[in-house]
Amino acid sequence: MIKAIIVDDEQHCTDRLKILLEKHYNTSIQLIGEASSVETAKTLINNNPPDLIFLDIQIHDQTGFDLLNNYSSIPFYVIFTTAYEQYAIKAFKFSAIDYLLKPIDIDDLNAAINKVATNIQQNDYKLKFDLLYANFHQLGLQEKKIAVPTISGIEFILISSIIRCESNINYTTLHLTGKAKLVVAKTLKEFEELLTEYNFYRVHNSHLINLSFVKAYNKGKGGSVLLTDGTEIEVSFRRKDGFLNIIKHL
Repeated sequence: MIKAIIVDDEQHCTDRLKILLEKHYNTSIQLIGEASSVETAKTLINNNPPDLIFLDIQIHDQTGFDLLNNYSSIPFYVIFTTAYEQYAIKAFKFSAIDYLLKPIDIDDLNAAINKVATNIQQNDYKLKFDLLYANFHQLGLQEKKIAVPTISGIEFILISSIIRCESNINYTTLHLTGKAKLVVAKTLKEFEELLTEYNFYRVHNSHLINLSFVKAYNKGKGGSVLLTDGTEIEVSFRRKDGFLNIIKHL
């Protein structure tokens, strides 16, 4: 049985989540408490350590991060509950942290609980939260960065400095200005979801390019694109029309 608590400063949100959780009470979830502030949540956690926390992002004048920053390692599973707009959800996706968008949908909740039940042990959980915190606070900046995990910790990369992203199965190599490279344990699909709205386009299964660095297009079955760093990248036939349509407006 998964011991869970709810941390949310809006009582109607807590009440709705409790109702949605009722079907799980006798099978997988035991609700052991609720808190409406960071301080009461800390006390609740210390007195009766949970396996799972449903955690709101904004809690009065504090955030869920203020609660999590009390722990050098995260001793429980967290599902964020948030009313943030869709653009901010990219931070959650890139950090591989589970979230439920308010108003919470019952099917999304059931899927999240099933995931918790099968993945309750998370060895790299603290790093994921550090990544989420970093990416979340980049969203409002004019010169946007992404935070990516490295062997030594976290590195902040200017989106405008990424020339292209190259896939290598479960890893992606970021090719940066100044001929720098960075290998990241994220798939190209994850970078595509994060960067497409920032003028990136996936021209091939193995390449996502920054359109700001396009120098020329060479015709062919799919053709190829020449980037300003001298790299020539094949454009797949099925992505050719979409690519040509986009570069018309550059």
